[in-house]
Amino acid sequence: MRTSCRDRERTENFPAYSAVPDPRTSPPRRLLSLWFQASIRAVPRARSTDRSAKSVDLLAPHPVRPTNPPPLPVNDAPAAKPKARKRTKPQTIQVRRIHRRDLNAVWEFIKLSFRDVNRATVEYQRPRTKQRFLETYEEEGVEQLLFTSEGKIVAYAECTFEIVGKDTWVNPAYFERRDMRPLYVEELAVHPDWEGRGVGSFVLEQLQHLARVRGLTHLVLEVAENNENALAWYRKRNFRKLDAAIFLAQSVTTEPELLPPRELPPPRPSTPE
Repeated sequence: MRTSCRDRERTENFPAYSAVPDPRTSPPRRLLSLWFQASIRAVPRARSTDRSAKSVDLLAPHPVRPTNPPPLPVNDAPAAKPKARKRTKPQTIQVRRIHRRDLNAVWEFIKLSFRDVNRATVEYQRPRTKQRFLETYEEEGVEQLLFTSEGKIVAYAECTFEIVGKDTWVNPAYFERRDMRPLYVEELAVHPDWEGRGVGSFVLEQLQHLARVRGLTHLVLEVAENNENALAWYRKRNFRKLDAAIFLAQSVTTEPELLPPRELPPPRPSTPE
C-alpha cells in the first residue's frame, strides 16, 4: 500500500520540519471568543546526531492519577490489619502524531469532547464538519497530536506554526509589535471521563515543549467566554486575556414574508352592448 509523504513523516522518529518557520507571520485560522496567552521560556531546538533517538519534540509516557483513591480510615473504628494487595501497574498516558487510520476515531472523540460546549456557544469549538477535519489532516504546517492510555484516546491537541487556510481573522502585527512568537493552539480536548487526572496538564506540558524546542515565546489559544470551567483552568495556569470578539444581538419585530389573505371586491356588473 502506498503512503503519502505526510504519512511517512508522521511515522518517522524525527519531526518533518527541517527549518524553524517564522511564527510572526503565522496566525491561526479563526477567532472565536477570547484570546489567551501564556509565556514560554524559549530555548534553541536541540540537534541530535543519533538517528535511533526518539523525537525531541514529543514527551515520554507519563503516569496519570488513579480514578478511585483508597478511602481514609475512620478514627473511631479499630485499626484493621492491612491486606496484602497486588501492586497494580499505574496507568500512563503517551503522545504520538495522528495517523490516517486514526481520523474516524478522533473525529468521534472531538464531537464527544465538545458536545456540551457547542450547545451553549455561538460559534463551534471544533471543525464544523468531518470533511473540514479530514482536510486539516492534509494541510501542511499543522501538528495533530493524539494522547492515548491503554489504547484509548484520552486527549487531542492541534496547533500551527504558520498561516494555514484563507479564513484567518488574526492580525499578525499585534504579535510582532509585542515581540511575541506564538504557538497557536487550535484545539485542546480532554475526554470527559479523564478530567481531573492530570491529562490536560500533560497535554499543556507537551505544547509548551513544542514551543520551547522551536524557539517560540507564547502559547496563544481561544476559549468561549461562557465556558467557565475552561477559563478557570487556563487562568490557574497563568494564561491571561489578550482580546475578545463579542457577539452582539438586537431584537427585531418579525413580520411574515407573505401578506395575509385579502378580500376582493365583487365583480363589476357587465354592461349591455
